[in-house]
Amino acid sequence: MVTVVFGARGNVGRQVAAGLADLGVPTRLTSRTPDATRVAADLEVPGTLPGALEGATQVFLYARPAGVDAFVAAARAAGVRHVVLLSSAAVVQPGADTNPIARDHRAVEQALEESGLSWTFVRPGIFATNTRWWWTRPIVAGEAVRLPYPEALTAPVGERDMAAVAVAALTDRRHAGRAYTVYGPQALSLRAQVGHLGAALGREIPIETVTPEEGRADLAATMPAVAADAVMGAWRAGAEAAPETSTVVEEITGRPGQTFAEWAREHADDFRA
Repeated sequence: MVTVVFGARGNVGRQVAAGLADLGVPTRLTSRTPDATRVAADLEVPGTLPGALEGATQVFLYARPAGVDAFVAAARAAGVRHVVLLSSAAVVQPGADTNPIARDHRAVEQALEESGLSWTFVRPGIFATNTRWWWTRPIVAGEAVRLPYPEALTAPVGERDMAAVAVAALTDRRHAGRAYTVYGPQALSLRAQVGHLGAALGREIPIETVTPEEGRADLAATMPAVAADAVMGAWRAGAEAAPETSTVVEEITGRPGQTFAEWAREHADDFRA
């Protein structure tokens, strides 16, 4: 009864692996760069999949549209029964039809829906850990964090909470056929989020308001253009209306979702030189 965890070095996959280990669930961890504890598996290299999935009954999967057909074929051949997919809240948000991120994740969801395999979709909103992409460099350098929409509200969700929902879905079949949209428990301004990071570091982090064009350029220097556009879209929306928050984590796990302040304290060392 092996559970295969794809992307076991990733922010969420690592937490899924730890959660399953805590429960004594036998796991096989995978990575595109294998080592003594992780076997080789790359969703875009079909030949790596049969060995990674051999003898597995369930899988934690991240979304790679280019590899999903090969994955489904290999999973069916291996006798996999249930797949928990880390998807995206973008698939249920306005504009999903024209959003490249939403289209990619929905393509993987549809492939699993049509596969004959049992499935659960975990659809997180903005990752709290994305702040490491956006703001680590200026914070470490002691510079101002540049924000195009300082008062924009978002509801960042911690990777530990995403993983907890995934672990529940991997260990309790009552979650089969369900899709869970997971937002953080609080809507916070970007200014407040920077403030929580400063509190975790024990110092004030200055903020500089910049134009949307400047803000997008800053993001594009740290992530693909499509991701930068998606973040800017979320920030613009959060400047106009409060985002959704979620109690899904508490409903499924019995504990409250992690606040951004808690996440910041847990990850303070990520923002130190």
